[in-house]
Amino acid sequence: MKAYVFPGQGAQFVGMGKDLYENSPVAKELFEQANDILGFRITDLMFTGTDEDLRQTNVTQPAIFLHSVILAVTLGNEFKPDMVAGHSLGEFSSLVANKTLSFEDGLKLVFARAQAMQKACEKEPSTMAAIIGLSDEKVREICASIDEIVVPANYNSPGQLVISGSIKGVEIACEQIKAAGARRALPLKVGGAFHSPLMEPARIELSLAIHNTWFNPPVCPVYQNATAQRVEDPQVVKENLIAQLTAPVLWTQLVQQMIADGADTFIEVGPGSVLQGLIAKIGPGVTVSGA
Repeated sequence: MKAYVFPGQGAQFVGMGKDLYENSPVAKELFEQANDILGFRITDLMFTGTDEDLRQTNVTQPAIFLHSVILAVTLGNEFKPDMVAGHSLGEFSSLVANKTLSFEDGLKLVFARAQAMQKACEKEPSTMAAIIGLSDEKVREICASIDEIVVPANYNSPGQLVISGSIKGVEIACEQIKAAGARRALPLKVGGAFHSPLMEPARIELSLAIHNTWFNPPVCPVYQNATAQRVEDPQVVKENLIAQLTAPVLWTQLVQQMIADGADTFIEVGPGSVLQGLIAKIGPGVTVSGA
C-alpha cells in the first residue's frame, strides 16, 4: 500500500517550486491563485527571496504547503494514495491531497495558522531543541521534573526527539538531558515553542477558523499527528487538527501505525527529504522515495 507524506516547517529553500511554475501550466495557475488569495506575491519570496524571507513563519508555512500540494497536483494520475499523513504543517497539505480540504480553504487555514503562531511566538519568547541519543521515556521524565514549561514536542524517530518550551526551561532541560547521556541536545533556530502549551493562544484563534471551514469526507484515510491514528471522519479530523498546535507530533508512532495497517511504500511530496530519512529509521523494511 502506498502512503504519501508531506513535510513541515524547516524544509524550505530559496527557489522552491520555481521549476513547477515554469514547466507546468496547472502549477503556474495554482501559484497565481495563491498570490491572489494571500494578497502578496509569495512566489517572488519562494523563487528569488532570501533565506531570511523564508524563515518568517507567515511565509514559511504557506510556501511549504504550496510546494507540496502543487507538486501532488502535477503528479496527475500517478498520485494514488492509499493513505496520507503530514508532519505538523504538512498535515494540512495531506488534507488537501486526500480531498478533505479544497486548495483555497487549505491555504487560508495555513496562513491563519502561521499568523496565529507568529503572534503567540511574539507574546512570549520561547524555543525548541533537538535531542539525539536518549530514550523518549527519559526525556519525558526530565521535562516533567523541571519547574518551567518544557515538553516533548516532536517524536521524529527512535532516538530523535524535539523538546519545546520557555527559553529557560529548554536550557535547563538540555543541561540535564546531556548529563543523562544524550549524544546531543541542540538548540534550534525557530521562532517559538511549537507544539507546547505556549501555543494555546494560537490554538484558540485557529480553532475558530477551522470550525468555520467545510471539511469533506476524504478519499483515503489520514493519520494525524495528535493521535497517530487512522481518521476518516471530517469532524474528528477538525478536532485533531486543532489539538495539534499544543500537542506533540507523534510521527514515530504514526508511521509505525501506517506500517501496521499495510503501508509498504512511502513517498514524500514537497521540498527536501527529511521525512524519507526519518521513515527509513522508523521502518527499515519499507520502500522510501521522493515524488
